[in-house]
Amino acid sequence: MFASQTVLPLWPEGVPNAKPELGPERWDQGRVANISEPTLSVYPAGVDRPSGTAVIICPGGGYTRLSVEREGNQYAQWLSSLGITAFVLKYRQAEFGHPAPLQDILRAVRMVRAEAAKYGIKPDRIGVIGSSAGGHLAATAGTLFDLPEGKTGHPLDNVSGRPDFLMLLYPVITMEPPAVHAGSRKSLIGSHPTPELVRLMSVDKQVNEKTPPTLLIHTQADQAVPVENSILFYQALTRHHVPAEMYLFEKGGHGMGMKAGLGTSSDWTRRAEEWLRDHKLIQ
Repeated sequence: MFASQTVLPLWPEGVPNAKPELGPERWDQGRVANISEPTLSVYPAGVDRPSGTAVIICPGGGYTRLSVEREGNQYAQWLSSLGITAFVLKYRQAEFGHPAPLQDILRAVRMVRAEAAKYGIKPDRIGVIGSSAGGHLAATAGTLFDLPEGKTGHPLDNVSGRPDFLMLLYPVITMEPPAVHAGSRKSLIGSHPTPELVRLMSVDKQVNEKTPPTLLIHTQADQAVPVENSILFYQALTRHHVPAEMYLFEKGGHGMGMKAGLGTSSDWTRRAEEWLRDHKLIQ
């Protein structure tokens, strides 16, 4: 396993609404569940001339666990090789529910932005990449960055939590039928959410002109999170004149990560590199 240089506590002053009774984390084959102490793992840019860009990585797992190895560490190695400083976010999930994951991703963006000089990055070049439910979390950062529930009263709340760009891989987007991923919905907002909460967490309905430029990756073969999720978000971005690019591939099931042998979908990282270069985020 590629080891990160530093693991930072996300809430050194104390986790909001802490639940010490949850006990230890549960690790199994590169995945972790029962998270009560969120962290950021830092992967420095792995080239002589860093780009000055940072990306915070939100692994997927249906808001019940995190695929840290396949959708976290592997992405970090790839991004590091491009000259990007990567941060893998270990965020709270079903044990807490909304708004804990949103608080975690917005705190991560604020921490990285506040410490930009320390990491040799530019405060206006901080993006978020997320897969599956992690893609939903990334999209909430890009749409709900000013939501009061995303703040805790800490001085860091005065730092902007808005990412400068998003990269969403087979993301959960809507909380409404027919395209909803029912497991993610239940884990995040419960079995009987109010209509208002369902709409709030259907992030395609929260897009506006302040939503950052976005790259979307999805496949027809995804049987868990329908491709309509990405299409809904892309359509919303287009309506609000937000720069967006979307690649919809034929092959590649849900959670494909960086797996080889899935036809053209296995080359999604090349498309992403082109997009990053076109937006002058890497050289």
